[in-house]
Amino acid sequence: MSEPAKKILVFSHKPEVRDSIVNAIGRRPAPDLGKVSYVEAASVAEVITEMDSGEIDLAIFDGEAQPTGGIGLTRQLKHELSDCPPIVVAVRRRDDRWLATWSQADAVLVHPLDPLTAAETVADVLRAQRVPAVNG
Repeated sequence: MSEPAKKILVFSHKPEVRDSIVNAIGRRPAPDLGKVSYVEAASVAEVITEMDSGEIDLAIFDGEAQPTGGIGLTRQLKHELSDCPPIVVAVRRRDDRWLATWSQADAVLVHPLDPLTAAETVADVLRAQRVPAVNG
């Protein structure tokens, strides 16, 4: 029996940025994880609704989103949600990685997104969320 598809939330006010994230990661970031599905959000209200649903396995936020950037939003959600799913922040400049770290992001991607690096990063974060099977 296969696992249900992992649900990834992608947030940016720009549709082309959301598309670039989805296209870089693809529908199957790693063979051992199975397929993923995407939910796109263009506003903070949409992000909060999705995050509150409890159905998101991982979120990817555009650090440059307007008017509220993904970096500040990540920090807010990490402090407000008791069971916050992992969040990956995509930044425009390599030098902004420290801001994503400050936000308590679980990982950072840098534009332009390299498909191999993006898929591997997302796969690593999803693997870290797995609950180990316990026999007994």
